[in-house]
Amino acid sequence: MLMPVFPKDSVNISLIKKHRLAEMTGRPMRVVGWYHSHPHITVWPSHVDVRTQAMYQMMDQGFVGLIFSCFIEDKNTKTGRVLYTCFQSVQAQKGSEYERIEIPIHVVPHEAIGKVCLESAVELPKILCEEEQDTYRRIHSLSHLDPITKIHNGSVFTKNLCSQMSAVSGPLLQWLEDRLEQNKQSISELQLERERLTQELAAMNKPSRRDLVSNCPVPAAPKR
Repeated sequence: MLMPVFPKDSVNISLIKKHRLAEMTGRPMRVVGWYHSHPHITVWPSHVDVRTQAMYQMMDQGFVGLIFSCFIEDKNTKTGRVLYTCFQSVQAQKGSEYERIEIPIHVVPHEAIGKVCLESAVELPKILCEEEQDTYRRIHSLSHLDPITKIHNGSVFTKNLCSQMSAVSGPLLQWLEDRLEQNKQSISELQLERERLTQELAAMNKPSRRDLVSNCPVPAAPKR
C-alpha cells in the first residue's frame, strides 16, 4: 500500500486511512511508500521530495516514493500522457545533501477492480466539485468586490463545473455503464455455463440401462 501525501496531510492521517482500508478490505495492510503528483511539470523529484523520502527511509529502509506527472501533452500526437517514477534517496558523496536513485517499477494489470478503488474513482468528481465550491465561496465572501466582478466569478465557477462534468463526470459515468453491461454479459455467460455443467453432472449420475438391468433381482428357479 502507498499512502498519498498532500500539502497539509500528515503521516498520522495516512496511518488512520491505512487502518480504515484494512477494515474495509478485511486484509492486513502495510505502508511501503508514499506518492504525490506533479501536474504540468516534470516527473523528477525536487530537492524537497528527495529530503522527504530520506526522512521516511530513516523509519523503513525499504520505503519508496512515487511521483505521477499528469496533464502532459505530446506535441506530436496532441494526446495526453501520464509519466511516473519510483525513487529512493541516498547520501550524496559531497556535502550533507541527498540525491535520488531510480527504483525499477512494473505495472501489473488486474482484471477485477477492488471495491476501495471503485469507490475512490466515484468520489473524485465530488472532491473536484467541493474544491471549486470552496474557492468560489472564499472569493465571493470578499467585501470589496463589485457586482460585475461577482457576476464574472460566478460565470467562471459555472464554466469550471461544466468542464469537470465534461472531462471527468461524463467519461466516468460512461465507463461505469459500459462496465455494468460487461458484468451483465459475464453473469449471463456464467449462468449458461453453470446450466451446462449441471446437465453434464446429472447425465453422469443418471444410471445407465445396463446398470438398471444388473440391479434387477433374478427370479428364483421353480422347485420340483
